[in-house]
Amino acid sequence: MKKPWSGRFAGKTSKIVESFTESISFDKRLWRYDIEGSIAHAKMLGKQNIIPVRDAEKIIKGLIEIAGEIERGKFKFRKELEDIHMNIESALIKKTGDAGKKLHTARSRNDQVALDLRLYLRDETREIITLIKNLQGVILRSAEKNIGVIMPGYTHLQRAQPVLLSHYLLAYIEMLQRDRRRLEDALKRITTMPLGSCAMSGTSLPIDRAYVAKLLGFDKVSDNSIDAVSDRDFALEFLSASAILMMHLSRMAEELILWSAEEFSFIELSDAFTTGSSIMPQKKNPDVAELTRGKTGRVYGNLLSLLTIMKGLPLSYNRDMQEDKMPVFDTTDTVKACLTVLAQMLPEIKFNKGKMHEAAGNAYSTATDIAEYLVRRGIPFREAHEITGKIVLYCIKNKKELKELSISEFKKFSPAIAKDIYSRIRAEDSIKAKTSKGGTAPSEVKKQIKRLKKLVR
Repeated sequence: MKKPWSGRFAGKTSKIVESFTESISFDKRLWRYDIEGSIAHAKMLGKQNIIPVRDAEKIIKGLIEIAGEIERGKFKFRKELEDIHMNIESALIKKTGDAGKKLHTARSRNDQVALDLRLYLRDETREIITLIKNLQGVILRSAEKNIGVIMPGYTHLQRAQPVLLSHYLLAYIEMLQRDRRRLEDALKRITTMPLGSCAMSGTSLPIDRAYVAKLLGFDKVSDNSIDAVSDRDFALEFLSASAILMMHLSRMAEELILWSAEEFSFIELSDAFTTGSSIMPQKKNPDVAELTRGKTGRVYGNLLSLLTIMKGLPLSYNRDMQEDKMPVFDTTDTVKACLTVLAQMLPEIKFNKGKMHEAAGNAYSTATDIAEYLVRRGIPFREAHEITGKIVLYCIKNKKELKELSISEFKKFSPAIAKDIYSRIRAEDSIKAKTSKGGTAPSEVKKQIKRLKKLVR
């Protein structure tokens, strides 16, 4: 098979080199974008009279036929042709003869692959944004449904203060909203059209890059041909945003793993989203959540992989950049799979409301409310904190909960404490009192839900 650079070489390429350098085994998934870009390029070449219009029409017809063959599984990808670009071009030349040989006029595989990857990431990023929005909607419906459920909030994985389960769930919607915004912002860099930069220096032929950008739906045309073919910042930005997104999903997964453990028993995961043990008949394992947590490491690795590939490359294009696709492809697949499965799993979760409520009222979780009660009576916060700490220590030594102390016991620590203290130390009262903006009071949580509904429509 003749190589596109064969004029310069007297000898044949080694078979082991063909195997080592090929990328068709993974970049064939870019076929749709390669054909889309080539059709736009052919239209421009014909419009600018760089090639005859009839040849441009033959090329476009041939490319559409090739697309149909690939869709039907009739197209044979050949390793000796290296990549998706040469596989499609070779098939086109067989179909159209000399007309097909003119398609690569005023372009290089350097700007061609940059275009394909941008087109691919534009679609994938938009799809991921939609999946994030869908997951947000699932969480929001659960929060609205469980508005009255009380649970313990945690710091350092120790019980801290009572909160509404809804408030807890809304925190993840806020995280996912930042993920959406990052990806939406990344789209601004992805939708820059590099085609026409050629190998690195542009072309002397009278191309119309703005016309191609319009055909392909790009917002702008790249300004520097050297940068355009050597830039992978857009892919790195996508991988970075995806890594942060996966970190959020992993944190959520960790909560589900903990909450489903017998020691917590806050939730029960559906049989449809758990697995069993090959040796222990009683087991019900949170494998979906665990794999989400584990797959986060893959996405982190993909980001680091591309950062490492790019860190020492001189301008402009280098063959190292062929290795950019696997990290990107694996990340899109992983992120979409995790978002999809979590959105289906979460509605099936059963919350153990009684267990959550019981845990929220124990471990002296309303101690801060006592300190704030004392502040309202004119006691400086640091002093109020110390007084409350002594009350908690007394309870621990005497194996009592705060609500079990008599008023005379309370007064041993501060004469400012009156009988109305008992309206401050129940979990329900503590939650109701947290009316600061963004707090866990039902009134505030309802405001948050109302605001978030507008974001996830």
